[in-house]
Order: sequence, then structure tokens, then C-alpha cells
Amino acid sequence: MTKTTTYLLLSLGLVNACGNATQESNVDPPETIENPTNKVMLSSEIEWEQLNPARGDQSPQAGTIWGSRKATIPRAKRGMATGFLAKFVDGFSSPPHIHNVTYRAVVIKGSIHNDDAEAENMWMTPGSFWTQPAGEAHITSAKGAENMALVEIDYGPYLVKPTSEAFDDGERPINIDASNVVWLNNQQTNWIDTKSNAELSFLFDSRQEDERKSLFVKLPPGYSGAIETTGNVLHAVVIKGVLHYTMPQSKEIKALDPGSYFGATDKAVHTLTNASDGQTIVYLRTNGAINVR
Repeated sequence: MTKTTTYLLLSLGLVNACGNATQESNVDPPETIENPTNKVMLSSEIEWEQLNPARGDQSPQAGTIWGSRKATIPRAKRGMATGFLAKFVDGFSSPPHIHNVTYRAVVIKGSIHNDDAEAENMWMTPGSFWTQPAGEAHITSAKGAENMALVEIDYGPYLVKPTSEAFDDGERPINIDASNVVWLNNQQTNWIDTKSNAELSFLFDSRQEDERKSLFVKLPPGYSGAIETTGNVLHAVVIKGVLHYTMPQSKEIKALDPGSYFGATDKAVHTLTNASDGQTIVYLRTNGAINVR
């Protein structure tokens, strides 16, 4: 079966990822934007609902950040992505099930396991990520006082179905622990300014016309600078730490904790300060290049 989406993992293809970064970052975004489209959503502003009301208090909670996980979007229009947060109670474990669409996920809080029903537990902590192919039977479990993940789909709706409807979509799952993420510094990619101590890691590369890609950006303690983006799609979620984000329209400073969002629909400059004592990690999904300075 021909795959419509493939994933490029930096840990499996470092040379190619570095090459792509060098080529695409030749286009420098402007430092001032005449009509900024920057948008911020705090984690406290997200509206939550039950993913499976039949399970009552044990049901995972879902909070949409962008797009719509319920909308019917034709498979032919992949790339019209949706992002939502999923929360799980301590001790949650789903029955074996499938989804009608492939999803990507990043752990934000707690410990989450996602694999075949027979697999040993592999507890993924914040900064870990995985993919779940459409049609493949699996379970999801969680442990910890707070358990939360970012979930992304390329088209909808996002449905839970019984394993009796399982199918092979040609994709295979990926589970990467945070300790195995490969980071690039300013000597290894020119998506980071030579004066910046930030690092980045390429996660997923969608082989589509819109060339959307996913990456982590890690900002060191004391960081104060900006991320410039060139695409007309940018979705960014704080995974770890706290960012102070300066709104270009009003100059108001917003405090973004894990699960908070910023984005733009055109070339943009995102002025950021790491307000944490340690490192802050941000997940970005975009169809353009970025420059961290």
C-alpha cells in the first residue's frame, strides 16, 4: 500500500534532516511584521470534554487547541491538522481498540504507555513522543497525579472503534523516549542563530504538498530572544517549562505553562523569554522554516 504520509525521525536520519534544514533556512523571515497574526491560548483557557462519556469519571478528557477532532475532513485533504490535549486519570487503562486515523502524540505530564495489548509497559515521560497508525489495535495507559499529552491528526473525524474493525494502513508505530531524542545545536543546523544556545530536534516530516514538519525547540535557562517563522501554518505548544510570550499587537506578556499554545497564519516573530529555572521545550508544527535567535 502506498503511504500518503511518512515520518522522518532525526534519530534515524540525522544527515538528511540536517541537509533539509540548511537548504530551507536560506529564506530569512522579516524581523518586523506589518500585520501580525500571532495568537496565544493559555492552558487555563482550554475547554475540556469527555472523550468517552460512557466511562464516566474514568473517561479521558479532551481539550481542542486548533482545528476540530470531530469534523469530517476528506482523506484527500490531509494536512488540515487538528491538535488537542488529552488528559488521563491515574491508573487509566483503555481496552484494546483502534482509531480510524493516524495520530502523533507528545507526553506533557505524567507517564503514558501506548502499545499492543500484550506489550510490556514502556512508560513515556514528558518530552517523549509516539505515533499510532490508523487501524492498528493498541491500548493506552497512564500513571501519575497528572497525565497529559498533545495529540495531532491530519484529517478527521477522530474516532475510537473496536478491534474487530482493525486494518493495516501501511504505517508502523513509533515510540521514542525523551532520553533518546537527538538534539542539534547552532553548529549542526543553521535554523539556530550562531549566538543562540538553543537546540532543536526534528521529529516528523509529512511527505505532502504542504511539507508540514514537527520539531522540538529547547530553550536554555536565561534565554531571551525570538523564534522567526516563515510558513503560513504554525502551531506551537509548551511541553516543559514556562515561557513569557510578548504579544506583538499589544506588547502584553503572557505566561505560557505546559499545554499552552502560540501560533500564526503568516510569517511571524515570536518574542520569548524562558521563565523557568531549567530548560523549556516547545513543540512546533509548521510548513515553513524557522530561525531561533
